[in-house]
Amino acid sequence: MDIFIERRETTAAMGLRSATDLFSEWADKGRDEGMEKGHTASVNIMLDRLLEGRETPFTALDIGCGNGWVVRRLSDHPLCTHAAGVDGAPSMIAKALDVDPNGDYVEAMLPDWAPSEPVDLIHTMECLYYLAEPLTFLKTIHDTWMKPDGKIVIGVDHYLENPSSHDWGPSLNVHMALLSIEQWCEGLRDAGFVGIETDQVGAKEGWNGTLVLTARRPSGA
Repeated sequence: MDIFIERRETTAAMGLRSATDLFSEWADKGRDEGMEKGHTASVNIMLDRLLEGRETPFTALDIGCGNGWVVRRLSDHPLCTHAAGVDGAPSMIAKALDVDPNGDYVEAMLPDWAPSEPVDLIHTMECLYYLAEPLTFLKTIHDTWMKPDGKIVIGVDHYLENPSSHDWGPSLNVHMALLSIEQWCEGLRDAGFVGIETDQVGAKEGWNGTLVLTARRPSGA
């Protein structure tokens, strides 16, 4: 069975809407531009941390790339030799290719898809908690998606210490894994990552900020 159909039928059987269908609908309505604007401040910090100290050429991947704006940011970096993005929402990928026809944007469902070869840097913003087993997926990223000494940055708005995000899943009728900061850190440790750092950026009254996690695959792993 086609993995796109299989995943969506599984979600439907649970009485929930597929996140990829929701985001594809949002792209059709132009809401991807609002998402880009809303995430820019956090992503700027995330990219700074991902690229901090980088002095050699790198390859990069954006997981849940949406309309591809972060992929294009990475591609513009003078040390970037190749940047790609993956997203399960068809209309998001269509928009990415419309803006950047020569870009590397893949429409695929996670965790079934995998890059053809490991990369140096991985960025993912507001994506992983839509997976059924996000912490298990971290092990896949560590073992097969990243080169030794590779670095990952993860942005999460929906987490236990940010109460104003707790109703998002029920209100949209979409699965969202609600995990604590420590659960995310433990998942990274269990996956084999080291140098784990966390921060909550952009906090304000009624909003505890984007949880930003950075970690590295050991050079000998």
